[in-house]
Amino acid sequence: MEPFDLFAGLMVIAAACAWINFKFVRLPDTIGIMAVSLVGSILLLAAGSFFPAIESNVEEWIDALHFSDILLDIALPVLLFAGALHVNINSLRDQWLPIGVFASAGVLISTVLVAALSKGLFTLCGIEVPWIMCFLFGALISPTDPIAVLGILKTAGVPKSLETKITGESLFNDGIGVVVFLALLGFAGAGHAEPDAASITKLFLTEAGGGLLIGLIIGYLAFLALKHVNRYQVEVLITLALVLGGISICHALHASAPLAMVVAGLLIGNQGRSLAMSDSTREHLDTFWTLIDEILNALLFVLIGMELVIVDWEFSYFGLGLAGILLVLACRWISISFPLTLMKRVREFSKGATAILTWGGLRGGISIALALALPPSEHRPLILAMTYVIVIFSILVQGITLKRAIQRFT
Repeated sequence: MEPFDLFAGLMVIAAACAWINFKFVRLPDTIGIMAVSLVGSILLLAAGSFFPAIESNVEEWIDALHFSDILLDIALPVLLFAGALHVNINSLRDQWLPIGVFASAGVLISTVLVAALSKGLFTLCGIEVPWIMCFLFGALISPTDPIAVLGILKTAGVPKSLETKITGESLFNDGIGVVVFLALLGFAGAGHAEPDAASITKLFLTEAGGGLLIGLIIGYLAFLALKHVNRYQVEVLITLALVLGGISICHALHASAPLAMVVAGLLIGNQGRSLAMSDSTREHLDTFWTLIDEILNALLFVLIGMELVIVDWEFSYFGLGLAGILLVLACRWISISFPLTLMKRVREFSKGATAILTWGGLRGGISIALALALPPSEHRPLILAMTYVIVIFSILVQGITLKRAIQRFT
């Protein structure tokens, strides 16, 4: 099937899910679209038991979409730029310490804890899973998903300081999580039993450091271009070129495109907005990137629901996924509460911060995309199924009840 036909089919499905949600389900857009898509996938699986050709054709179509590549290589950087455009850099600066700690040390702590506890869970169930696969599972499930978080926070009513912490963490921790995952994946592919600290450091500096530097450079160049023109059509085009060209540069240099787009988006959304744009340009720029954000979110949440079709399901996998929900929440709580307790010595935190940060740490498409990127092995179906169960719970249950949790703990 041609790429255009794949995209057209996905757009039709997304529009249909959005319409059904608006008319009948009435959930927040991103959650409702995924829920409708998920129900559709369940119906397809049921129909496939009677008409196997239907299921096989749908699986072939979903495989051809390459969800992992679309999300990690294209959609995620674009959405992060769109999200960062509306983030106040002064608020981030005020919360730099908790954001930096949660996005780095928090991810690493969670990765190690999830790996250790999942290894114990598998052993308890009589399943022999190598340590490297447990660490990969920890790395892919630990980062919070900015796509899910930014979409749901808009209507959750989070206190401003906590909203800044959650938003900032979600903008930066996916880049850290992806780097950790890629490092571990390299060891898994190379067959190393133990990580090599030197290669991890090199990868981190190349991916994360390179991404931050590229984002700063291209963002500043775009800022200079915006200062010397006063025509919104040209200025919107400059920002689009910044994003697409920046992603290509990052791919060519093996740097983190998500981190680059966060930095560029913050620069354009703050200095660019105040010093290089007219009121008309700001209005058109916001409208354009808000529309891009809404369309990509709809497409990706439809894909999350549709991925159910290609997951190999066994009853034991579902049970382990349910246990994984508790495991991941416990690790999230520890990775938040431990550094937060230390930071309370130097700064104040809102009431209920630990509980809200734990429950608001949503997992989403990034975790599924990384799980799909795992190399073929006997343990891949188990990890993918557990990841899927955790992500669905995170978006449907945590996402829907986040507002209520905020009211309960604040």
